[in-house]
Amino acid sequence: MMSSNLRIDGPRLLSRLAALSAIGATPEGGCRRLALSDEDRQGRDWLVAELEALGLSVRIDAIGNIIGILKGREDGPAVIMGSHIDTVGTGGRFDGALGVVAGVEVLATLRDAGLTPRRDMAVIAFTNEEGARFHPDMLGSYVWAGGMSVADAHAELDADGAVLGTELKRIGYEGLEEPGFLPAHAYLEMHIEQGPVLESEGGGLGAVTGIQAICWLELTLTGKPSHAGTTPMAYRKDPGLAAARINLFANELTRTTQDQLANCGVIRVQPSNVNVVPETVIMTLDLRNPSDDLLAETEAAVRNFCAELSARDGITISFRDLARFPATPFTEELIATIETSATELGQPIRRMISGAGHDAQMMSRICPTAMVFIPSIGGLSHNPAEFSTNQDIAAGANVLLNAAWRVANA
Repeated sequence: MMSSNLRIDGPRLLSRLAALSAIGATPEGGCRRLALSDEDRQGRDWLVAELEALGLSVRIDAIGNIIGILKGREDGPAVIMGSHIDTVGTGGRFDGALGVVAGVEVLATLRDAGLTPRRDMAVIAFTNEEGARFHPDMLGSYVWAGGMSVADAHAELDADGAVLGTELKRIGYEGLEEPGFLPAHAYLEMHIEQGPVLESEGGGLGAVTGIQAICWLELTLTGKPSHAGTTPMAYRKDPGLAAARINLFANELTRTTQDQLANCGVIRVQPSNVNVVPETVIMTLDLRNPSDDLLAETEAAVRNFCAELSARDGITISFRDLARFPATPFTEELIATIETSATELGQPIRRMISGAGHDAQMMSRICPTAMVFIPSIGGLSHNPAEFSTNQDIAAGANVLLNAAWRVANA
């Protein structure tokens, strides 16, 4: 068994993170590595080189997921760690990337110590977790877990009409393996919290109990374009005004529905002229709640409001699902393992739910799953100023090491 004194090499982990962060670095101090972009290809090349340098078996599947495998003493399902290395357009250095680099460091630590686990252990970098370029988010892990076919995923388009499958081939990462080829005994993911709770309530780590339900909607509102100076207000069919009312209504629901969240992240107006009442508005709504039932009630209320608005103001409103995932509870035994590992390492830890979606959400479909959170300074994420301290990074990675080793040898 592993010595209780074994720890990850903190400076080496930070050095790896810095090297990955330099790929797609932005002047503001963040990262821009959109899925299947040239920067993503460079990040993938770097990761593959790191895995190969450790002597791991490196394999790539048909959706571009990258897997590095440390062979165990026995054949059978593997203990998998992972996350993603793609970012949003104005991303930071830690979201996703830290989880992948921490997984690499865990395997490097075991190799340095000459330790071979009972079960195979692996680290995986999933494709297009962010959903910033292709929908849905968490696409690579969704395909891995059997929720979406490779063919359907390859057919997805980005906002400019680029085809996912074509882009995957272009950057050289359409692999030969079938997604899910490596059976999973368990999945563990380390991630920044992406919110303010841990830092605001005294620090320490988070043992994540699950992920709240998520509903992403795209609404297309169509009215009648007209001159803003010559068309009296009573004669207008203004989708821009309707979009504002929908956004406000969704926000008001967060005040009356327990734990409800809402966000309008995209509003595209056509024609986009200062003196023209627009013809079309495309907007998005991101609705989340830990309760599937309450989220369903919120979505129904939004749709009913839109129907009433359409009838009253003469605006045509159509809906398209961008993503829809139920609330996801994690595995009690693994949550407890993370807690035990943290306690033995002298790290304070609390149970908490994740407000954001993660690849662990998809992996929970096929195997026991849990996550460990580290604090995000200022609660920032999806932001160039995203930051976690070196001490918290090392603490989280050591808990990941301890927990993953326990599970791999249980």
